[in-house]
Amino acid sequence: MRRLFLVFLVFGALLLRANGVWAQTSVSAMPAGATSFEENIAAFAAADREQAPPTGGILFVGSSSIRLWNDLEKQFGPSIVKRAVGGSKMSDCTRYLDRLVFPYKPRQVVVYAGDNDLAEGIPPEDILISFQKFVDGVQRELPTTRISYISIKPSPARARLIPKIRETNHLIEKYTSENQKLDFIEVFTAMLDAEGHPRADLFRADALHLNEAGYTLWRKIIAQHVR
Repeated sequence: MRRLFLVFLVFGALLLRANGVWAQTSVSAMPAGATSFEENIAAFAAADREQAPPTGGILFVGSSSIRLWNDLEKQFGPSIVKRAVGGSKMSDCTRYLDRLVFPYKPRQVVVYAGDNDLAEGIPPEDILISFQKFVDGVQRELPTTRISYISIKPSPARARLIPKIRETNHLIEKYTSENQKLDFIEVFTAMLDAEGHPRADLFRADALHLNEAGYTLWRKIIAQHVR
């Protein structure tokens, strides 16, 4: 009897250990940033309940290049809504369309995403597919809304990705040219120096995120596309 009890005890310990390993594996297998993105979306919803933003305006979505643009709303006017999450990918913007875009019923959506996708090894063709799904979702729910895609920027920190950045930008520019409700905002070329390298003077110390000069350049280009 004692021997049988010991067998059960050992089996139980092994089972607990296995469950612990499974739990750790499950957590580590979750997509990176999934919780953070969900938390940010929830924070946007909470802020909207406190003070509802205007509908029918211009919505900026995307990754940290939009999130860190502190005075974006002031630069483009009172009808601007900014809903961006650092580290987000094009696929994230598409997945959360019903909470990131639809509630604001914008007349125009300005998107900056794809930069982090490439950094994670996602191929240009898949980024295009994610953007196409984004467009399909918006046009199905908000058929009169215009969508403007900001080209992926060339940053010193990701200079090795420039061939992939060029390819992604080319694919998306071609796709947008085939639909009158889509717009491609080309910031890439203006951010290169005379030798074709990313201009370090447009970036913060991390060589990835824009500084004030970088945002000044973006504003000058994007203002021509914001209506």
